[in-house]
Amino acid sequence: MSVALSEDRAVDPAPDDVIVAPVRRTPVTARLGAFGAILLGTALIAIHGALYGHWIMDDAAITFGYARNVAHGLGPVLQPGAQPVEGYSNPTWLALLALGALTGLFDHGTIFGIPDYVLFPKALGIVCCGVVLTLCYFTAKVLTRRPRLATLITGGALAAMPSFVIWIVSGLENPIYAVFVTGIATVLTRAIAVDRLLNPRTALTAGLLAAGAGLTRPDGVIYAGAFVLVALLFLRRDRIGQTAIACLVSVAGFAVPYGAYLAYRWVTFHRLIPNTAVAKNQPLPELADLGKASALVTYVGWATALLLVGLVAAALAQQTRVRPSFAGLLVPLGLAVLAFCVLQSDWMGEYRFATPIWALGALAGGVTLTMVWDAARARARTLLVLGVVVAGALSLVQFKAAGQSWQANVKTPMCVVVERDARTMNGMADILGRDDLSAGVIDLGGESMASRLRLVDLAGLGDAKIADYLGRDDIAGLRDYTFTVAKPDIITFIGTWEATLGFDRDPRFAQDYALVYHSTQSWPGILLSYNNVGYWVRKDAVPTPAKLAELQTYTQARVEPILQRNTTANRRDCGPVLRPGQTR
Repeated sequence: MSVALSEDRAVDPAPDDVIVAPVRRTPVTARLGAFGAILLGTALIAIHGALYGHWIMDDAAITFGYARNVAHGLGPVLQPGAQPVEGYSNPTWLALLALGALTGLFDHGTIFGIPDYVLFPKALGIVCCGVVLTLCYFTAKVLTRRPRLATLITGGALAAMPSFVIWIVSGLENPIYAVFVTGIATVLTRAIAVDRLLNPRTALTAGLLAAGAGLTRPDGVIYAGAFVLVALLFLRRDRIGQTAIACLVSVAGFAVPYGAYLAYRWVTFHRLIPNTAVAKNQPLPELADLGKASALVTYVGWATALLLVGLVAAALAQQTRVRPSFAGLLVPLGLAVLAFCVLQSDWMGEYRFATPIWALGALAGGVTLTMVWDAARARARTLLVLGVVVAGALSLVQFKAAGQSWQANVKTPMCVVVERDARTMNGMADILGRDDLSAGVIDLGGESMASRLRLVDLAGLGDAKIADYLGRDDIAGLRDYTFTVAKPDIITFIGTWEATLGFDRDPRFAQDYALVYHSTQSWPGILLSYNNVGYWVRKDAVPTPAKLAELQTYTQARVEPILQRNTTANRRDCGPVLRPGQTR
């Protein structure tokens, strides 16, 4: 049997189920070429990631806090002694961070002079990129004569894209999510190429990878259907039974680990979905949601999007034996786009939920570009080069603007929250001489790492009661609960949250709480979200007017320099270690 790679060339498949490039090279040379393509692509991603400094997204630090407590044997809690609440939605990423803490690589100090709470998650993200590109290489091997070049193109495209790189180095779960989704595409594509799609091992592996995706992000459950959809695309009358069995194996591979975690979730947290999903109140999908895909096209540029569609169409038009294998790549890519469209828009920006789309889309572009190049004649190649140069140049202009904008105005850095809120309120507690104070907060991550106050998450991610109110859109009930049950001793609001939750219109706020500090300077752009800040203290927690005046003086003197620093140094770290109770 032979596998056709173009209309006039065919090669024999190797015994290990991969296509051998017709250009004769020694195995060592081929391996070195593959390694070089993967390493260079990964290095380019790392270089781009370094432009964002020591920035870590504050929401990522929520998982950091849970990882610390899991590693210390305290269970899945935000703070020692707190009730278990699933304020994270990424168990696989949490497990990796907890493993890092157990091995001394995370939450212990500095590595090469860099705080490990910065270095470890960023390095882990870059390692995941190396794994993604390795999977891309093995996928490309069954689709194109030039898998090394296709992998290098994939890595270069991903490295140029701020949306991909930003979330890889953010501290969030995007890197491992990309690994699982790319892994599904690799398994399916390679299995189709050698007619092993219905092999139980293929089905089980695809199901397990889908479970990994589902346990990394809630929307990852959509990939449980990847194997089934691909199997149905190749359904034959004489294989109906074999197809049904394979689909059942794949579903079982997903359902057993995912179902086990659901059982754990129910027993531990008394919910079937993460508390974060309850708080965010994800609406049911509508047909109009499919229009969100146009935003992705606008981000990469219409020229690049049209070029990619044209390349895929041209590659599929070639009468080759590898053409069916594209289903293994395009079906997961389609599911990734569908998941992006279904999810409500994310406040963090830069298309955080599009990471698997970029990974698979770049791979599709790299593979089809090399395929079309090999099949094209001189004139067509000239037009292809022109199209790539023009589309690439237009995309790079947009990417440069997006990257520079993010550098200047990174979203809610963890260390801003640590310095501005956690350490400030620790100092307020010191002035009041209290060790039993609580704090109602919006930004939770940095607080969980450095605050000694008992946290009440007014945004609901780490608080089940408040999540229920937000899930029902019962803002009045949330305020009733805050003022009559939770009664946080200190409340801090950032941005427009004071108005969003209606505290500024509730007479009980002014009745029960005294203003300690509120920023007055007008801060431009995105910086409003973390430089417009206020602190209030419960009046019954302040023994005398003199103590209130002391709190006001302390907070004014401490917070103003931090807010000023945010305008020029918002990508900084916040010291070698983060520990509850720190004031500096």
